[in-house]
Amino acid sequence: MAENETPVEEAVSEAAEAAESPEEEVPAEEEAAEKSPEEEAAERLAKLENELADEKEKYLRLDAEYYNYRNRSVKEKSEAYENATIAAVTDILSVIDDFERALAAECSDPNFKKGIEMIYTRYKGILDKLGVTEIEALGQPFDPNVHNAVSSTEDEALGENTVAAVLQKGYTIGKKVIRPAMVTVANP
Repeated sequence: MAENETPVEEAVSEAAEAAESPEEEVPAEEEAAEKSPEEEAAERLAKLENELADEKEKYLRLDAEYYNYRNRSVKEKSEAYENATIAAVTDILSVIDDFERALAAECSDPNFKKGIEMIYTRYKGILDKLGVTEIEALGQPFDPNVHNAVSSTEDEALGENTVAAVLQKGYTIGKKVIRPAMVTVANP
């Protein structure tokens, strides 16, 4: 140290020497201590913005998962109701078939026949309330999506692939086929 240098001048000359010699590096602790309050605030703000972005992404993912869960639950509930309805209607259809056969049979007692008709009408009303509709098949073009062909026949009066006879009625709920119509197809 020179005799005439003050402590401030001495610190400045040491800093200049340190800057000129590249071998000496300033420790990270000293570098952190040299940051201004504005730099520290900017770093802290950047860190908080990153944390906010991470939390926002987590929130958006959670919100999307909940939205998907809610939609999936509604769909499953609807399908469960529809499947239960189809199972119940399938059992009722066999009873309807029996009543239709009973109505087609000869009966000597008109009161008995009227009673069978009344019960049949009530069952049909139940199916109507549930949204069950009969598949119109007789005279229609054969459609494998709604018809089940069990036999074929040659008939000049009917066109090609036309339903000639309905052996068992088919039913739908909305657009879903519960039971396809069992039919005879003319001129396959």
